[in-house]
Amino acid sequence: MNALQPLAQMRDVHKNYGALKVLSGIDFDMRPGDRLVVIGPSGGGKSTLLRIMMGLEDISQGEIDLLGKRYITGDPRPGHTKIDAALRKQVGMVFQHYTLFPHLTILGNLTLAAIKTRGMAKQDARDKAMQFLKRLGLDQKAQNYPSQLSGGQKQRVAIARALMLDPKLMLFDEVTSALDPELVAEVEQLMLELAEQRMPMMLVTHDMWFARNIASRVIFCAGGVVVEDGPPEQVLGDPVNPRTREFIERVFHIKT
Repeated sequence: MNALQPLAQMRDVHKNYGALKVLSGIDFDMRPGDRLVVIGPSGGGKSTLLRIMMGLEDISQGEIDLLGKRYITGDPRPGHTKIDAALRKQVGMVFQHYTLFPHLTILGNLTLAAIKTRGMAKQDARDKAMQFLKRLGLDQKAQNYPSQLSGGQKQRVAIARALMLDPKLMLFDEVTSALDPELVAEVEQLMLELAEQRMPMMLVTHDMWFARNIASRVIFCAGGVVVEDGPPEQVLGDPVNPRTREFIERVFHIKT
């Protein structure tokens, strides 16, 4: 993939849950190095958008390309969406509630997928995991279990687990919303460090400060479509669309 080619492309993506239309024709490109923050009203399909990109949800119509190849092809018949399994391995996702395996140590959580799905040698996986844990200041917790960690520590471990698989795109779904306020900063700092390394990412967040600081682009979704797409200073500071302006003023209590 050359530097000018989009990292990912969504074209006319529709998602229905029975008669409920969640996405009604989503279109956008994502460039290499983009840090794309998705905002919008509750029920507007933000988390669904990430789950679709991760290959966890069917789409009833549309196509998604990744790394210059066809990744997902929609089908109106439930369960018939075509997903390229090899490309799905290039996407990492971190969820709101950690999803760590409670019966595995922290080291075990980091190494399991690398060994089982990528065929990494056990010692190589352990060495790589310990490098991540040392970088996060959690190397002394390697033999602990998730129940012995704080929420912020668990979320940083979840991010490290996704990074173990060397994804080309990272997805973050409200990863700080379940944390106590004093723990939010440590997770956001790790994500800002990833941004400095130009890790491509899509994230859903309600943290305005974080959105402004990490985003290279912000898209506002409402009614199942992209209403506005632009740099954070424009979408968050001086939105063009009245729906975006109303949302910013109402939800974030900021006059634009």
